[in-house]
Amino acid sequence: MSRRLTAIAVILLTVLWGCQKEDTVTIRPKKDFVEQGAGSLFVNVTATGSWSIALAFPQGTEAWATIDPAEGSGNFAGVRLRYQANPSEDPRKVTLVISPVKGASASATVTQVGKTANPIPGKHPNGYDVAYMDWLELPAMAKGDGKELLIHSMDGGKYVSRSASGVRNWSCYWDYNECLSLWVAYPLNGGLIGSGSRTNEWGLDPLIPAADQPNLTDGSYGGGWTRGHQIPSADRLKYAANVSTFVPTNMTPQNYDFNGGIWASLEGKVRNYASATKQADTLYVATGCLYANSTRYTGSASGKTVRVPTHYFKALLYKGRDAAAKDTDGYLAAGFILPHDAGIAKGNFLDYICSIDELERQTGIDFFPNLVTRVGTEMANAIEASAPGTFWK
Repeated sequence: MSRRLTAIAVILLTVLWGCQKEDTVTIRPKKDFVEQGAGSLFVNVTATGSWSIALAFPQGTEAWATIDPAEGSGNFAGVRLRYQANPSEDPRKVTLVISPVKGASASATVTQVGKTANPIPGKHPNGYDVAYMDWLELPAMAKGDGKELLIHSMDGGKYVSRSASGVRNWSCYWDYNECLSLWVAYPLNGGLIGSGSRTNEWGLDPLIPAADQPNLTDGSYGGGWTRGHQIPSADRLKYAANVSTFVPTNMTPQNYDFNGGIWASLEGKVRNYASATKQADTLYVATGCLYANSTRYTGSASGKTVRVPTHYFKALLYKGRDAAAKDTDGYLAAGFILPHDAGIAKGNFLDYICSIDELERQTGIDFFPNLVTRVGTEMANAIEASAPGTFWK
């Protein structure tokens, strides 16, 4: 009798074990690429149970990195990959494989560059290392295109990492030939907006020579065009941060009715997307203008004759807790591209909403290239391809 009971118990335990729900795991390094020198990289683990991590190196190569801790349970953001300097001219790879007690493993690959010139995707010749910064709002840039990345700090000066000026405010991609920024990019949330009022303290951008920018201190460009902000004054209300928005690198020549009409309405809606009512953590914004095919120019009251943009655009990446983003790790994305036309000044900006893929097609700009480091290539592609849903309406 006891043997029979024992056998039944064994069978029941086997059935119960077989019915246990499998654990899920993901592993995401902070960056896909690391510098040639020795260093470390944080890795984010999400898991529903216990896990262990192993490092896989290509066959025939020596181990040049370690992982700590190599095991744990549940979500953990403090895993660190430590790596030695790469003595070779060529890049090398390591694959991080995370395995649950029961369930499918997941992996991610980190590439360490070799001793080659300008090896990391996104590194700009002015010295700002975009891949190292890994900021979500920054579009991709191209070496030798005549534009320069300028990064402003919240105190109004140049952003300098790991310093008193180490809090980023807004960045721009300045075109010296046209005296315009192709785009301005910045993070947006309630804390960054702060409190205060519009200063109207017009000045020159301290990050570039005065001779390379139109002087908009005492008036607009000339020819009837207004000074149109790319990062709105109302997106930065702390005093020094607000003053920093009143410089030529943040300005474009805009039609008065367009600027105060449909464009201002869209700017207000963008702040709503970044608000607590939308359960937002941060909204990443890239706003800019297209001018390459323009045949219109301003007057020269500013000391420069500036090409008038044909279109204005916004690329938006939401990170937050809205239910619409529950299946995409909290991310949603949408684009807007509007013709610079006074005839639509009283129109609805939602008539010009589109996916990020469509915005990239129309502008030729690669938006949010660092999103893949957060959610992986497959999900990043899906987020950018998705038509904007009701969240954006």
